[in-house]
Amino acid sequence: MKRILLLGGSTQQVPAIEYANSQGYYTVLCDYLPDNPGQNYAKRFYCVSTTDKDAILEVAKNEKVDGIVAYASDPAAPTAAYVAEKLGLPTNPYKSVEILAFKDKFRQFLRENNFKCPKAKGFSSLESAKDEISQFTFPVMVKPIDSSGSKGVSKVEKLEDFEEAYKIALDNSRDKNIIVEEFIVQDHEFMIGGDCFVLNGKVVYWGLLNCHRDPKVNTLVPVGKSYPLLISESRIHKVKEEIQKVVDILNIKFGGFNLEVMIDERDRVFLIEMGPRNGGNMIPDLLRIINNVDLIGGTVETSIGNNSLTLDAEVNPGFYATHNIHTDNNGSFIDIRYKNRIEDKIIKRVIYKKKGDSVQYFDAANKAIGILFVKFQTQEEQMEFVSNPEKWIEVIVE
Repeated sequence: MKRILLLGGSTQQVPAIEYANSQGYYTVLCDYLPDNPGQNYAKRFYCVSTTDKDAILEVAKNEKVDGIVAYASDPAAPTAAYVAEKLGLPTNPYKSVEILAFKDKFRQFLRENNFKCPKAKGFSSLESAKDEISQFTFPVMVKPIDSSGSKGVSKVEKLEDFEEAYKIALDNSRDKNIIVEEFIVQDHEFMIGGDCFVLNGKVVYWGLLNCHRDPKVNTLVPVGKSYPLLISESRIHKVKEEIQKVVDILNIKFGGFNLEVMIDERDRVFLIEMGPRNGGNMIPDLLRIINNVDLIGGTVETSIGNNSLTLDAEVNPGFYATHNIHTDNNGSFIDIRYKNRIEDKIIKRVIYKKKGDSVQYFDAANKAIGILFVKFQTQEEQMEFVSNPEKWIEVIVE
């Protein structure tokens, strides 16, 4: 029986555990939270931080695992690669995974390899950042180098707001380092997001999606995805070329990668993120609904060296979207009210909160209350939903 170590047991990570169980694999889970839901699915659970490389290495040795999965987790991805490399298990190069997982390393990699990249620099102290901020053109983005889900990210329009943004980013950085980068003006309506999957060094599956924000609550945190992608075929081709170049240079052999890409008015492609893991907010679940491709299974299987996968897309007709249910208030969750017959279009819903649970203002992906998967018959009604979700969904908080 193959033994698989899974790093992270949140609700969004449970599907990877369920898949491994369904194939008869012995599942070992690590998570620093003692009340994580994944422990109810795994065969064995260790309350260990997924960023503690040495502790995870000891678990992997003791359990004699055959593969390691950091499903939908940026912080755990370098740990998985580090431990797998130490034990001679299937993995991409640890140094390559590190480059993709840390924003400052990724920006440096892009510059050194002649990719389009905004002016950017990492800082470990506020004093040094303030000394050099005059070299940047505002607006700038201020980010933790090692966060995900837009936690701690700010857009700063003027110098007097920089110090506060720096402190917010620092509070959300495990390594206490931040990066400042100049703002890119995209000339397409929605950021390009989604996942791709690599087998034997080639991207064999493209799950490119429109990435949406809620300007009424927070313009920086993704609030959902939609399909089909609304950019031209020529631009899609350019995006694919740039991603494959990264795969080639970093000697990436397999696995799922989460993408955020922008194109400016000069038709230049900017790779904002290429996370070395499957996308959060249940992106693989959406892609499976759209075209029957099992990226969750692909991630688990490749972790144990099974690269003989078939990931041929078979697009199901329709216009699809996800919506991260959220609120602009702090308080106690009461209910979700669906309006204008939107329930007739919901094909799947995952709700994290129950009545009475605490909910917070939506300033990061981990503040979501749940996720809806919705299918529309026309692109017009799809775009109306993603642009004005409050017409169909009301979150009641007190």
